[in-house]
Amino acid sequence: MSAAGDSGATASLPSVRLFTDGACSGNPGPGGWAFLLRHPSSGSELERSGGAPLTTNNQMELQAVIEGLAALKSRSQVEVVTDSTYVAKGSAEWLPGWKRNGWRRRDGNQWKPVKNVELWQQLDDLLARHVVRFQIIKGHSGHPENERCDELAVAAARQFRS
Repeated sequence: MSAAGDSGATASLPSVRLFTDGACSGNPGPGGWAFLLRHPSSGSELERSGGAPLTTNNQMELQAVIEGLAALKSRSQVEVVTDSTYVAKGSAEWLPGWKRNGWRRRDGNQWKPVKNVELWQQLDDLLARHVVRFQIIKGHSGHPENERCDELAVAAARQFRS
């Protein structure tokens, strides 16, 4: 599943894998996001996480990818590995239509604003800087990097529980 940024000479770009996850205790409720960024040729890794006191799971899933892509210092080929069909399909399939329609989506016979539009706009800017493709995996299925991101995101969300 590909997203924006597929143009240009890609063979010379560094290749990285970005594993992401979001978590929310209640929806809405306290939430967390996390990413693990791996540079396969050097073996180097970067982990980061954060959260918010009142958010949704979809917002945290988006934030995880935003933070991971923003951590890249140069244009790269990025494989995003996520358990969020919302983020993957939104990025690769729905985003171009939303932009064409002024960040609105069809709901029956009416137009409604895209939910989480500020996050989608941030992600859209980052997708344009890189060559990104998405791989959707099943969450909570023993995938080591996804499990690690889930652990970090849940811990980040825990900080905001009263």
